[in-house]
Amino acid sequence: MKPVHWLFVIGLVSFVSSIGFVIAAERTARTAPPVASAPAPRATPTVATVKQIMKGVVAPSATSIWDSVATTVSAAGIEEKMPRTDEEWASVATSAAVLAESANLLLDGGRAVDTEDWPKMARAMADAAAKALKAAESHSADGILLVGDEINQTCDNCHERYSRN
Repeated sequence: MKPVHWLFVIGLVSFVSSIGFVIAAERTARTAPPVASAPAPRATPTVATVKQIMKGVVAPSATSIWDSVATTVSAAGIEEKMPRTDEEWASVATSAAVLAESANLLLDGGRAVDTEDWPKMARAMADAAAKALKAAESHSADGILLVGDEINQTCDNCHERYSRN
């Protein structure tokens, strides 16, 4: 009769059972439903329409960003317009932050026109506004000038698809 090497047997059993636990854990992770937090109940009902948000929030904020940096060439010469003081830069930054937040309003309370392009376009506007916010916080007139076109493109793309006049 051959001697039994108990350490080998115990090690082999431990190894096999460890593999079993790994497989069981992997299957559980694969089949477990994703944990989704329930949306928090709204404190107040939505009031504004998409048009009202556009007219009262989006347009003034975007216009403030666009108008903050400009170059005018005339017979009198070249005039460079840009924020000069911390307060002026803070005003541009506030407009950029409000423009970014307006994307949330456009998606909230059943305002989204569809679940595909509308959220993408709202996110594109928010992303461009976030770039404007960074440019304003770093007092970069060139950054504001560059992102102004990107903001304009997000507006044009959305209006081309969804404009209701």
